[in-house]
Amino acid sequence: MKKYIQLAIMALLIAVVASCGGSGEEKVKGNDYLVTIKTDMGEMKAILYDETPKHKENFIKLANEGFFDSLLFHRVMTGFMIQGGDPNSKNAEPGARLGTGGPGYTIPAEFVKSFFHKKGALSAARQPDQVNPEKASSGSQFFIVQGRVFTEQETGMNMQALSQAISTLRRSDPDNPLNKELEDSFNEGGDETFRIKAMELADKLSEATGIMIKMPTERVEAYTTVGGYPPLDEEYTVFGQVIQGLEVIDAITTVGVDPNNRPFEDVRMYISIEEIPKEEIVKKYGPVYQ
Repeated sequence: MKKYIQLAIMALLIAVVASCGGSGEEKVKGNDYLVTIKTDMGEMKAILYDETPKHKENFIKLANEGFFDSLLFHRVMTGFMIQGGDPNSKNAEPGARLGTGGPGYTIPAEFVKSFFHKKGALSAARQPDQVNPEKASSGSQFFIVQGRVFTEQETGMNMQALSQAISTLRRSDPDNPLNKELEDSFNEGGDETFRIKAMELADKLSEATGIMIKMPTERVEAYTTVGGYPPLDEEYTVFGQVIQGLEVIDAITTVGVDPNNRPFEDVRMYISIEEIPKEEIVKKYGPVYQ
């Protein structure tokens, strides 16, 4: 029976093609750091989040040291993201495989539920779970999300998270009555009945496992308008946001790439940091701290 339930969970995935506290006034008091990312294809402006202090401090330190200057966006994937920050990319030969370099340290994950992978999100790259179960971030490599616009059906419920919750519950609490409800639904009607029952039990499964299954309204709105890449949420630390120059991300993703997703023509970055009042940032770029 376990084999059939596992198959049903797989079918569930295949069936659907996949807050911070404080008032607005409090958030715009004091100074902040405006990030300028100059590239061969245009310029982006970004802010870094106070709620991810380790990532913010590290990024500012590296930028002020000139660490990022002349590094490549070495991994570019249309409809997904652009990635850079590998120091080995500065003088890399054409076609050389990149993505393993860094400053020699990692940063502990800083997940904040109100920050997610909408278009323009500045997020930390990291090693995969097999060698990095704590999801610690790379000390220097980061990516900027392009993603795509999703439909409400795709964002209404995270089917990957739903499947994960079912698997987690079966493994950690096999006697939970929810397991029997799901098993009975599969026995009665197969994959489709199982999928419907799983979606009906989403709230209870989320409560039993602590896994967020239904996407918050704020995320749904962003992913169905601006776009982004929901499967990255709660997997990589989002520590900033591009607030001007989203079109530059689109331009970079049009370049031709090799089988390792490295652009055939180098796309370099130059990053600078300017400390200015938050009120000036809001005045020029809008309500970026909401």
